[in-house]
Amino acid sequence: MVKLSIKTALTAVKKSLIKLIYDKRFVYTIWFGVGLFIVLRGLINHQPPNNYLIFKHNFLNVIHQHSLYTLQPEYYYDRNHYGPVFSLIIAPFALLPDNVGVVLWVLFSAFILFKAIQLLPLKNNAYIIILLLCANEMISSSLFFQFNPIIAALIIFSFYFIRKKQDFWAALMIVLGTFTKLYGIVGLAFFFFSDNKLKLTASLIFWSVVLFVLPMAISSPGFIVKTYSEWYPDLLAKNAENASSDMQDVSVMGIIRKVFNYPGFENIYVLAPAIFIFALSYIRIKSFKSTQYQLLILASVLLFTVIFSSSAESATYIIAFSGVAIWFMNLNRPVTILEICLLIFAIVITSFPFADIFIKNISVSYIRPYKLKALPCLLVWLYVVYETLTRKFANEQNPESAK
Repeated sequence: MVKLSIKTALTAVKKSLIKLIYDKRFVYTIWFGVGLFIVLRGLINHQPPNNYLIFKHNFLNVIHQHSLYTLQPEYYYDRNHYGPVFSLIIAPFALLPDNVGVVLWVLFSAFILFKAIQLLPLKNNAYIIILLLCANEMISSSLFFQFNPIIAALIIFSFYFIRKKQDFWAALMIVLGTFTKLYGIVGLAFFFFSDNKLKLTASLIFWSVVLFVLPMAISSPGFIVKTYSEWYPDLLAKNAENASSDMQDVSVMGIIRKVFNYPGFENIYVLAPAIFIFALSYIRIKSFKSTQYQLLILASVLLFTVIFSSSAESATYIIAFSGVAIWFMNLNRPVTILEICLLIFAIVITSFPFADIFIKNISVSYIRPYKLKALPCLLVWLYVVYETLTRKFANEQNPESAK
């Protein structure tokens, strides 16, 4: 009787947990509410956050034709590294009082990624679990007022529009992401999924011209051209600085530089083989129409973008962890012990160490200084590539035609 009662109680707890996990109100509250609450609490006693001030002055500097890439210590510390197109994205928020703009920016960033994840071609409300898995990274990104959730969303949107045969809008997502933070260029990885590659190519050219010219409407042609000429050397200088930064270079190269105490290690020695390994996935030409295969490529792209970038920092991992979550929810069921272990490893090491809840000493002594936040994502990425090469994909092209 006692054993039966315990078993019954455990079954009831399991059912309650499953019900809670799939409760949209609960997940939405975490996704939007926790980060927003912390942001509001911080605004009560503090000035507007530095990152938001950098974003705001990107817009103001474009209008007043001041260099985007010089220090302005009278307004904020650090430097802006975004292109002039970013001024158009931040404009509606920058025109508002700072405290209002900050709150709306956080909500906007969370909503854009939320919508992108919701549109993924997955069954049975799997997007709810993806939101839950990514919630901690979303909160972290909100605390630092990052643009990274929107970058992740733009990558997913480019994937979504290509799948929906809306190449014109897919091209806009790719170009918009590229002209703001360069990361968006990885959307070109979905080029082979397009049924109208000529239209996609023409649309890329069209939107490149439009977005190059558009900031001139609030500035001047000469200033915008000059700004783009300054952007490239700024990014080169930023890349050189990243290797010695405690906050940046949370990447595979960063692990190597820190673990082996080799600050001069060149990125190309990792990037070249990584690109080759990534490209191997495309030998499965007959699988290009498989939704499962396409989702694996999406997960691979989101992971690759971060773990092989010397500019990656803790808050950038909302992009990579979106890839981890998409991979896990796209696995064949039942999942294996290895796959569960990889997910748990990613949650514990990548997503939670900066919360300093369970493993504070390990986090402070090893994970942060040695950039080990990237390690689980590297292992997941390698597993994703392995799956693209070996998994048997279903024949149907669109298992959920409604999406």
